[in-house]
Amino acid sequence: MSAVLPGHDRPVDKLGGHWILARVGKKVLRPGGRETTDYLLAHSPIAGHDVIEFAPGLGVTAAALLERGPASYVGVDADPHAAAQLQSRIPATARTVVADCAATGLPAASADVVIGEAMLTMQTDRNKLAIMREAHRLLRPGGVYAIHEMGLAPEAIPEAVKVDIRKALARSIRVNSRPLTLGEWARLADEAGFDVVSVHDTSMGLLDPTRMLADEGVLGTVRIIINIARQPDVRRRVLDMRRVFLANRDHLRGVGLILRKR
Repeated sequence: MSAVLPGHDRPVDKLGGHWILARVGKKVLRPGGRETTDYLLAHSPIAGHDVIEFAPGLGVTAAALLERGPASYVGVDADPHAAAQLQSRIPATARTVVADCAATGLPAASADVVIGEAMLTMQTDRNKLAIMREAHRLLRPGGVYAIHEMGLAPEAIPEAVKVDIRKALARSIRVNSRPLTLGEWARLADEAGFDVVSVHDTSMGLLDPTRMLADEGVLGTVRIIINIARQPDVRRRVLDMRRVFLANRDHLRGVGLILRKR
């Protein structure tokens, strides 16, 4: 898989943290792990309904969605390479489009469910809102927008601590991550025209051994560890990310929200 990953030809030092982990074989790249993705799928009306997924990435959630028998599936990705790779893995009856998730060009009121994971966190608050409003436009009345993102805790976390965490994440994963508290996610959703139906809150254990075993299985975890050990430049990046996650474990969360269009 690593030979065809988006950005596979870029130096390891320049790659985003999620593609570093994908390079060593990690399939579940979401902050709240498989448990949070499963929560979103269990609380969304997928079978027989029209589904749009924002930024499908490696296609792990796309495969789980398609197993549930949606009436239609459309994956939206701004990266042409990622979109092409996903299209090669899904049935011809499903499709991908290359577009900005804030302006997909898809018809209004064409979906019953929009799902997006680990993509809003990497946007400014203004862009977060623009993407949420596009999800609102795409959904039929009463439709569900399911999101899985990085959260911050506690609710009253000082602004200075937020800034320090964002800087540490940016240095480590080479992506400008801007996680929010649950209250901030809810307020942004409200501004975009959604009601919060339910919330799943868990630890941000992306590189935690217990979470790795739950997400990747024993063989998958062993394979990842071996791949990391064999590549010193990758090992340095992964260990640095893990240090940042551990240093901020009291504040970082994985959150899933089921939102309903008003």
